[in-house]
This record gives sequence, C-alpha cells and structure tokens, in this order.
Amino acid sequence: MKDNIGTIIWGIIAVVVFTLLWRKGMIHKFSQYVSATKEELRKCSWPTTAELKGSTLVVLVAVALLGCFTVVSDILIALFVQVLNGLA
Repeated sequence: MKDNIGTIIWGIIAVVVFTLLWRKGMIHKFSQYVSATKEELRKCSWPTTAELKGSTLVVLVAVALLGCFTVVSDILIALFVQVLNGLA
C-alpha cells in the first residue's frame, strides 16, 4: 500500500486538473483546435514521392557543399594565422 500512495496522489491530482480544465472549457477548446488543425492539414498539398526525393537530394548536396566550403575556409584561415604567427 505504501508503494501505491504516490500513484494514488498523482491520480487524484490528474483528476482534479482535468475537472478544472473541463469546467473552464479548455478541453472543448483543445478539441476544436485539433479538429481545425486536421481540417487545415487536409487542405495542404503534399509532395509526391519523386518531388520529395528530388528535394531531399538538393538539400543533401547543398549541405555537402556548405560543409566543404566551411572545411576549406577553416583550413585556409588556420594556415593564414600560422603564417602571421611565423612572421611575428
């Protein structure tokens, strides 16, 4: 029984919170929000598999190019700083 006291207390708290939200109309507002969201998602135009693959490929290539640019820039700046340190 001692092990279940915490669970019982949390259950009571959950029931009280749910009751308060129900009385203030929050549960109904949330269900309206979910319904409106579902309706808006039905109106969306979703990409085809081919479009999704093409977009994914473009993103992967862009990330690879940006990564290469970052690495090359880092190496060049490191070499430049080493040259400046050698001159000082």
